Formats: sequence, C-alpha cells, structure tokens
Amino acid sequence: MCGFVGLIGTAPVAPQLVLGLQSIQHRGQDAAGAATFDGKRWHLTKDLGMVSSVLTESRIREMTGTVGIAHVRYPTAGTSSTQQAAQPFLTRHPGILLAHNGNLTNTAEITDELLQQGTHVLTGCDAEPLLLVFAEELRAIRPAHHTTDDVAKAVEAVYRRVRGAYSVVTVLEVDGAPTLVAFRDPHGIRPGCYGRRDDGAWMVASESVGLDVLDFEKVDDLPPGEVLLFRPSAEPVRRSVVPAVPRPCVFERIYFARPDSQMEDGRVNRSRWRMGRMLAREWSAKGFEADVVVAVPDTSRPAAMAMAEELGVPHREGFIKNRYSGRTFIMPDAASRKAALRLKLNPIREMFENKRVLLVDDSIVRGTTMGRIVEMLRGLNPSELHVAIFSPPVRNPCFYGIDMPSQSELVAAQFDSSAVELALAKRFGADSVTFLSVDGLKEVMGNEICAACFDGKYQVPVSEAEVAFINGQRR
Repeated sequence: MCGFVGLIGTAPVAPQLVLGLQSIQHRGQDAAGAATFDGKRWHLTKDLGMVSSVLTESRIREMTGTVGIAHVRYPTAGTSSTQQAAQPFLTRHPGILLAHNGNLTNTAEITDELLQQGTHVLTGCDAEPLLLVFAEELRAIRPAHHTTDDVAKAVEAVYRRVRGAYSVVTVLEVDGAPTLVAFRDPHGIRPGCYGRRDDGAWMVASESVGLDVLDFEKVDDLPPGEVLLFRPSAEPVRRSVVPAVPRPCVFERIYFARPDSQMEDGRVNRSRWRMGRMLAREWSAKGFEADVVVAVPDTSRPAAMAMAEELGVPHREGFIKNRYSGRTFIMPDAASRKAALRLKLNPIREMFENKRVLLVDDSIVRGTTMGRIVEMLRGLNPSELHVAIFSPPVRNPCFYGIDMPSQSELVAAQFDSSAVELALAKRFGADSVTFLSVDGLKEVMGNEICAACFDGKYQVPVSEAEVAFINGQRR
C-alpha cells in the first residue's frame, strides 16, 4: 500500500505537494518523499518517517519548481524499509522522476533483464526497476528531446514488459516542456485520479481527497491502459496505449481508502454503507438478534451504521481509540499484548455489559487482533457477542500491492469454506462469526472487480517462481 500526488502549475508546487501528501498519509507511514523540477535542476528529498517529519519546512524551502511529485510508502516488496528505497526515484539519463502505487509481480525477471543491459537495480523497491524500464525504452527511441509519441511508445513497452498492478506518476521533459505524466496498468487494479484548478494547474493523486485539500475539482479516474500528459492551462494529452480490462481492487473500498474519497464506483463511504446493508440481511437470515451494533474503529463505522439502520438496532460507539499510541511492537507475553491492545482500543463497559452485541469489522486476515478484541470484550460480560465482517473471508494472498501474508498465515484459509465461520467463532470465543458472502459482495460492487484475496481469481497470472520471490521479499 502506497500513495502519491503529482502537481503541475505556474506557482511553486513543493508546499502544495506536502499538503496533498498529508491527506493520504493513511496509505503509508514508513517513508515519505517529494521531488520537483525547475526546468534545469531536479530537487529530491526522501527518508523514513511520516510526512511531517520528513518533508520539513527547511527541506521544502529549497525545492524550487512548478512541477513535482510526492509519495508515502508502506512496503509490500523489499526486506525492510530504508531511506534508499523510499520514493520518488530519479534517473538522470534521461531525466525522469517517478513514483508508483502497486506491486510488480515479475520484479526478478525485470531486474535480470536490466542487468543484462548493464543496469543495476540498487534497492528492493519495485518502483526502481519500473523507472529503469521506462527510461531504457525512451533511450531506445532517442537519447533526449522526447516527444509525446515517444512517451506513448515507451509506456506501451512498459505494459508489455512489466506485470502486476501499478498506478504511476512521472515528471520529465516532453516536447521541450516540463510535463507531468501519469499512467495506470491495463486492469486499473490500484487507484488513481486527476483534477484541475481554476488557476490552470493539474493534479494527480492516489485518492480524490488529495485533490480536495488543494481545491482541485476531480475530472476523472486515471484510465487503465492509457497515458495522460499534463501541462498548465492546457487540456491533458490522452493516448490510449493498450486495450483496457478494468478490474479495480475491491479491498481499497473495504479497508484502505478514506471514506470521503471518490473512486470509479462512487464515494467509498457509500460502498461501505451498501456492504453493511447486504451483510445485515445475510446476518439476520441466520436468525440472530442484537441489542446494539458496535464498530471496531475506524474503517467499519459506515458499514456498522448501515447494519444498525437495516436491523432497526441502535448503533453506539463502543471504543475509544487512542490516536497517539503509534505502532505497537511484538510484546513478550500475553499480559503485555493485552495492554498494547487496550492502549489502542479501550472499550466503554456500559455499551457491552449484559447486552447482545453485534461487533462489526472490515476484515480478518491473521485473526490475531480479532481474537484479542473478543477476549477483552468477554471480560465486560455481554450476554451475547456476535462478530460480523463486511467482507468475505480472506483466503488468498494479494500480489498486487496489499501487504497480505502467505496463504499459510491467513486464518480463514485453514478451514473449509463451509466451516470457516463456526471454526473462527470457536477460536475467538464469539457466539458467532458472519462474513459477507462473495455473492453478496459482487451484488453490491459488481463482477468487474479484483477480489482475488477472496475468490482466488487473479487478474494478472502469477507463476510459482514469482510467488516464491514475492514471499521471500516479504520475509
């Protein structure tokens, strides 16, 4: 999971990039970076940490230019987070800045191809080989003074050579002018959008909230299989490169994206609300009843409110979330782990005591956190405790940019699909566990989605060797 913003206008963009990036900080907290181009020099700064600690006033003050990109990173490839692996990346021949969101599935193959050409990949971040392929293809056309046609041909070659999921933003000189360039893989698995402002500036971002904070009006989502070129006060140049088969990631709608973001299928908050309504119908059909609906904050609130409305049951805030607890580390014993959970989520006793509680969450991956939450709530003496998840069981790892573990670590994959709810209820100590069905999810979101983590239907085939490489990088 990562996030990017890109901006081109007539005023210095560095301060604006920081504001846009802060709006999508939820997409990555390990590293941040920004880069600008002033027509002569490239300015790049990146490091480990949050946006506010990396992109300080003193660093931004030195970054001149009216075009630039910025990025927040949560690594899904690479053995660890390092300053070197943070994005954006810069290549000098030709001069290109690049950042992306997603995951390449054939990184090892690309790295070997580049090495055969004498080009060394220096980091474990897959944005670097993607950039080097793009640069190599441009150089193969001509060494400098690249045109719009050159960019379209190079992107076509990227689509041919690079597999996986990726939304990309770059800065380079095209037709003699600094240009913001964006493209998205033919399946459009990872999100991306663009918008304009009254002063003639253009912006691209992983989520529309990045546009909102800087008063840009969203024009559209980045079209899969196409490349767009942006310059101030001019309509974007749009080139269709390869046929598109859009399959946007449904897990973005369930978990990662901010609820106020707009994606192809509308506001994320609306999608979660509709999933909650569908889940309420499936849960009620089992004959269960509840006195109160409680969301595990924060992602689950829209679905929990929708379930409460559909069931005619009160929705209540049952947890106080500590927003200053930071990341928890591996605790040495059960008592420490319990304390760490309560540091993040402290329950309000009267919302649970002697009540039939319907607890709503977005997903269960390893199952560790849900098990601890149920254990903690059992100590508050609810008369019944039911768990409802507004997504299907996660039975398959994601290879397209969401950091899900190998299949052996996915708790739902350990049980037959017909037995998983009963098995997990027993494991957690809940009265019941109910997942939204795959059919229910697709009735809400349609069939033209990537739901591989639920149904195992991978949009881009991944070989056994690629799976082994990806799992090795994650470890």
